[in-house]
Amino acid sequence: MPGKAVRRRSGAPSKGDLREQKILEVLEDLLAVKSFDALTTNDIAERAGLSRASTYFYFSSKQEALVALFARMIEALREKSRAAADDPAEPRDAIATAMRRTRDHWREHGLIMRVAIDQASTIPEIGALWTETADIFIDAIAAILVRAGVPSHDGPDGAPALAGAVCWMVERTFYHASAVSLEALDQAAETCEVVWLRIAGIEPS
Repeated sequence: MPGKAVRRRSGAPSKGDLREQKILEVLEDLLAVKSFDALTTNDIAERAGLSRASTYFYFSSKQEALVALFARMIEALREKSRAAADDPAEPRDAIATAMRRTRDHWREHGLIMRVAIDQASTIPEIGALWTETADIFIDAIAAILVRAGVPSHDGPDGAPALAGAVCWMVERTFYHASAVSLEALDQAAETCEVVWLRIAGIEPS
C-alpha cells in the first residue's frame, strides 16, 4: 500500500546487531587458531568481511570485543549457578546437576573461558565479570552445603569458606582439563563432584 511504513518485526535483530554478532563469532573462531596476544583488529575485520572503520564502530579494540564475547557467554553460566542455588533436589542430586551443567558449559566454551581467565589480570572488565560470576557460584555451593548440614558460620570450616575453596578448585581443575581433552574434562567433573560431596559429608556413590 503506497506510503505505508514498513516496520522491522519486533524482536528481529537489526543489521547492526547482526554485524556485532558476526564480529564476536569471528573472534571466537580466530581464537581457536591464534593466540589473543597475536590477534589484531585487522584480523577480525578481514575475517568478518568488514572494514577497520566498521569494526571500530562496534568495538574500539580487540579487548573490548573479548569483553563483549565473554559477557554474553558468562551469562549462561550465571543462570546455571542461580539454578543450582534454587534446586529443590536433595544435596547429592543438586551437586550432580550443578557439576553436569558446569561441565557442559566448559565443553562448549572452554576455549573462551581459558582466554578470558588468562586476560582477567590485564582487562579489568573481564576480571570483574569473572569475580561476580564466581560469587554467584560460591553462594550456590554454600546454599547446598548448608542444606547438607554444613554449618553456615564464617569460620574456615563454615559453608561460605568451604564453598569458596570448592569454586576455585573447580575453576582451576576445569581450566586445565578443558585444554587437554573432552575425556579429561569429564574426569575432572567427576573428581570435583566427589570432593564437593565429601565436603558436604555425603559419601560418593
